[in-house]
Amino acid sequence: MAQILDGAALAAAIQHDVAEEVKQLAARGIRPGLAAVLVGHVPASQIYVRNKVQACAELGISSDLLTPPDRITTEEMLALVDQLNRRDDIDGILIQLPLPAHIDSKRLLDAIDPAKDVDGFHPVNSGRLLAGRPALAPCTPAGVLEILKRSHLPIAGQHAVVVGRSDIVGKPVAALLLHADATVTICHSKTRDLPSITRQADILVAAIGRPGLITPEMVKPGATLLDVGINRLTTREAFDRFFQGNAQREAAFAKRGSVIVGDIHPKAFEIAGAYTPVPGGVGLLTIAMLMANTVRAAKMRREP
Repeated sequence: MAQILDGAALAAAIQHDVAEEVKQLAARGIRPGLAAVLVGHVPASQIYVRNKVQACAELGISSDLLTPPDRITTEEMLALVDQLNRRDDIDGILIQLPLPAHIDSKRLLDAIDPAKDVDGFHPVNSGRLLAGRPALAPCTPAGVLEILKRSHLPIAGQHAVVVGRSDIVGKPVAALLLHADATVTICHSKTRDLPSITRQADILVAAIGRPGLITPEMVKPGATLLDVGINRLTTREAFDRFFQGNAQREAAFAKRGSVIVGDIHPKAFEIAGAYTPVPGGVGLLTIAMLMANTVRAAKMRREP
């Protein structure tokens, strides 16, 4: 039977380690600080930011929540970022996405001091990550590596196939796997004969944003499957494609009118050696890795 890689348990272990690091820093008079900027009133964003602020409180990290109105301009946001860059008590700056359409998100993210870029999106951190130099890595890719390491799954010498080439997940997770001595292949929407490549994978990371793209016949028996996809199914036809006959999912669909599926077809998990479920897998590590990045940023900035 395949090993289920429990995101909740792994996130709790990471947060425990972060809390210990925070205590060690506190003994030296250092308290890591995170500034979260939430523009407007998007309900999902409000929930995400509230959870991040709560995690800070639980772990002993100082947090500062800024909530400018959705009418704020790009220039005003740039001035706000500049203020946060200058604050010595702030080690990490998080700008919750998406932003209102009239704000230039790219200019804003590029304006964050790379030393405080706890999302790991700044081009400087991307370059450092690729070069194998100390950097703040994006939270989801860093979480994927933590899952493998904390689950004692081999990486060195393994053939890792990453399906997806985004700057947020695909490219950075490929770089992290490469630095951990895996042999890495990156696939994407223009890859020819995708199944022939994914069937070679000892480690398969799916991060392309297409529900159930990776089917059982595309998976090497015994492979480790890491599903980064989060896709919402809202129609009966879509539900039946993946979960027909699944009583637990059926109950959830009847109650909410939707269910979540990843980029890997659930049937593929039956032949895996280990896998991350959706929900309950990679996504649960994102906040834990944000906390870890905030503490790391504090150490990199404040330690001699």
